[in-house]
Amino acid sequence: MSQSTVRAIVTDIEGTTTDINFVHKVLFPYAYAKLPDFLRQNAATPAVTEQIDAVRSDMQAPEATLEAVIATLLHWIDTDQKVTPLKALQGMVWADGYQRGDFTGHLYADVAPALRQWQAAGVALYVYSSGSVQAQKLLFGYSDEGDLTPLFSGYFDTHVGHKREAASYQRILDTLDLPPASVLFLSDVVEELDAAEQAGMQTRQLVREGTQPGTHHACVARFDELAV
Repeated sequence: MSQSTVRAIVTDIEGTTTDINFVHKVLFPYAYAKLPDFLRQNAATPAVTEQIDAVRSDMQAPEATLEAVIATLLHWIDTDQKVTPLKALQGMVWADGYQRGDFTGHLYADVAPALRQWQAAGVALYVYSSGSVQAQKLLFGYSDEGDLTPLFSGYFDTHVGHKREAASYQRILDTLDLPPASVLFLSDVVEELDAAEQAGMQTRQLVREGTQPGTHHACVARFDELAV
């Protein structure tokens, strides 16, 4: 990786900046517990209504009752489905949790110092996660290290496509308007790195505890091992 060629860094969240256990043992259970009553209380709110209708569309059941929608959403959480309206609704529930101080967004200790250093050096920082943009902003806005959102130039979620498809990274590149080789993508998932590489990006695999290193992409264990 040439220091002079990296003009932007796009980072994954789960397993990269954040312990995957935080998502699966804190955020998902919280949303599972709170989502039913949140929907019953806020179903008439336009932003919530829009997502409920999107769930009905995905169910191919436009007349589905609210309780049927709730059951479908809980099933999607149980089976870890990357469904856009679910992510949007989870983000709304998590917003309440963050604002109430029920939890803060977990970050590995090496992440915030590296992000600050890279941004100060003129590298543009972006997030690409299967979690909604709202959820991304909440995690970094209410992080263990305080509000880090000013460090980021933009956020991407499944609206640009799925993370294991090269076309998604091409859409990101189109938005960034940078040469593909000047953009570095960080993730713990080999298939995501493969897709980013197919779009022309540089790649690094984060091998945190519990992550299996691949054989193709260069690996680092911490953000501060990256010479950017």
